[in-house]
Amino acid sequence: MIKIAVCDDESIYQACIVESLQHYFAARPSLVNEISVFADGAVLLADVAEHGAFDLYLLDILMPEMNGIELGRRLRSKGDRGELIFLTNSNDFAADSYDVAAFFYLLKPVQQEKLFSVLDQVIEKIHKRHQAVVIVQTTEGTRRIKLEDICYAERVGRCMRYYCTNDTIDTPTIRLPFREMAAPLLADRRFWLCGASFVLNFQHVSGVTGQTALLDNGKAVVLPRTAAVEFKKAWGNYWLEEADT
Repeated sequence: MIKIAVCDDESIYQACIVESLQHYFAARPSLVNEISVFADGAVLLADVAEHGAFDLYLLDILMPEMNGIELGRRLRSKGDRGELIFLTNSNDFAADSYDVAAFFYLLKPVQQEKLFSVLDQVIEKIHKRHQAVVIVQTTEGTRRIKLEDICYAERVGRCMRYYCTNDTIDTPTIRLPFREMAAPLLADRRFWLCGASFVLNFQHVSGVTGQTALLDNGKAVVLPRTAAVEFKKAWGNYWLEEADT
């Protein structure tokens, strides 16, 4: 199920985008989807708080009260990793869209052919993210954890601990080097090895100050002194590459 939110204060544009989405998914019946429409950013945020995040947000930028860029910032500040596509009549906000790791920026009136092309790309990305998991053995049995839900992992005593968006998961005593245990994470470009026994997910890092990585859930993680500079550089390169793609 791909959950999509459309937020635009003008009903005519709401209707156009929803109609285009319906045509897109009608031609791709294997893609199960759910489209929700909002005319106000505050209402969308309240819905996310009550029912959970969407996979994809199509946001108008020029809205009263809260514009689309600010709405995107608030979603990111809450740890929302849903893909953002901004819709606008002006090129003036293109640079701002990169600040919130937007997937794309489309000018109104949105051409259906262009929208469909962007949707093909973003849905492929969403599917890959949903399908990427790691299988972890715990004292209570086997757990399947989505990589996108792992903020970071580290060695704690004799076990490996996964700090996830909604849970903390410990393995039994590990008998392999930490790097081998973390290999399924490090095979994904979102993760970076910091020192000998610490792995961070770039997607959950909202900033790096000195030796401190600021996470999108409001927590802060102190990096090993020898790893902080390289981590900050790698984190910046990751988001530059994301913007390019």
